[in-house]
Amino acid sequence: MNPNQNPVWAPPISILGVPFDNVTTQQTLSIFQDMIASRKPHYVATANVDFVVQATHDIELRRILNDAHLVLCDGMPLVWASHLLGNPLPERVAGSDLVPLLLAQAEKLGHRVFFLGGQEDIAAKAIANIRERHPDLQIAGVMSPPFSALLEMDHAAICKAVRDSKADILLVSFGCPKQEKWIAMNYRSLGVPVCMGVGATIDFLAGAVKRAPKWMQQAGMEWIFRLAQEPRRLLNRYFTDMLVFGAGILRQILRLSGSCNYGNAKLSFETIGGIQVVELPQRFDADTIRANPEEWQQIVANDKSTVMLGHRVNFADSTAIAMLSRIAKDLRVQGHFMVVAEPSMPMWHALEVMHVGSVTDVCARLTEATKMIQKRKSEETVSLSGQGDATPSVINWQGEVTAGNATEIWDQTEQLLAASVQRGCRNLTIDLSTVRFVDSTGVGLMVRAKKQCTARGINIRFEHPSQAASSVIRTLRMESFLLDNSPVLTA
Repeated sequence: MNPNQNPVWAPPISILGVPFDNVTTQQTLSIFQDMIASRKPHYVATANVDFVVQATHDIELRRILNDAHLVLCDGMPLVWASHLLGNPLPERVAGSDLVPLLLAQAEKLGHRVFFLGGQEDIAAKAIANIRERHPDLQIAGVMSPPFSALLEMDHAAICKAVRDSKADILLVSFGCPKQEKWIAMNYRSLGVPVCMGVGATIDFLAGAVKRAPKWMQQAGMEWIFRLAQEPRRLLNRYFTDMLVFGAGILRQILRLSGSCNYGNAKLSFETIGGIQVVELPQRFDADTIRANPEEWQQIVANDKSTVMLGHRVNFADSTAIAMLSRIAKDLRVQGHFMVVAEPSMPMWHALEVMHVGSVTDVCARLTEATKMIQKRKSEETVSLSGQGDATPSVINWQGEVTAGNATEIWDQTEQLLAASVQRGCRNLTIDLSTVRFVDSTGVGLMVRAKKQCTARGINIRFEHPSQAASSVIRTLRMESFLLDNSPVLTA
């Protein structure tokens, strides 16, 4: 969260690698108003323990939560954990509590709301209840697409309906992680200022699923109430979540809790070859960040690719890691890169516990970090090699293949595909060896390319995907379609 949006700024906190914004329900509603007033697209995640657990093994979901404009704490265990980690979240901001307040605010301010997802009959009942409670609410649209896998959905038709509705708020109820991935794929093109995944909230609004009594919610026992209603569906999930979350949070508390009362708390700034180098303080913790909010804002305000130099850090906590994640996200939005360089042993341990390597890069030397950034500034997203008649053409994808650059990558790839057809090429390779990250949109491009090549009689192979890319492809269950017989990079 931007410090300007909260008069008493509290830094975010990372819990098992997911950065949570330190906000109350009322502050959240105020932030929504600011988002709508800006008319720029934003996506909001209401993350509970299950989200956090899924993000420990789903690299794409972890990246989505790190890149979200706002991550809300939808679970009392997360609030309790934040107290133990030294940066207490003020309260649980549950989607099921937030949505009714958001609808009331939208009715008062004339904001248009679109409801996407949920079973058709349940969605219809929810809308009937909403109209009864909020007769003046402007419902921009209601849509319950038929159930299908994420990459098989009719994204174009859904997005057109949302765009045509001129909605201010989009509430998506596909369940996690499908709703978060759908929003991340499409929010930029929808023209909706606030997109938020709401999970089972539609069921609550319809009365199809009952909420736990208030005392159970406040005591962190709502999961028991829900388990009693849906034991077959939830028992295994809750058991797994408790094991993974319990072990993970214990490790984080043992490694990253406490405070540091010694060492310098100030940042230092330097520019090398157009790259900003920020030397992190010896005391890199919640107290340090709270004491110097302007310095942390300045990193992003300087509008440069940045190396965060960590060699003098003698203590880093969960708030410090959340701050790094947010700075990396803000710089990506500006089209810049962030690399952590020369981490001290305490810094390295903190990065490892929080899986920071999956959302930003870490280098052993400052010179390596600056060279990495310079190389990435100049890299092309798509290039072609091996154009001779005797060898198959090779299209090289590079960098990140995501919803943010998918149109550019596809336009270039399509041109190269057409050129290959003109040369009579019947064998084509897309080399993924220099692709650092691919999201669901990127995997969708791979599917599209394969289908077009098959229709043109071209044999296409995707070779040398990185571990991160192959992990996303496996999570989407597309490995047999895309990667059979294709070598995978081991590092």
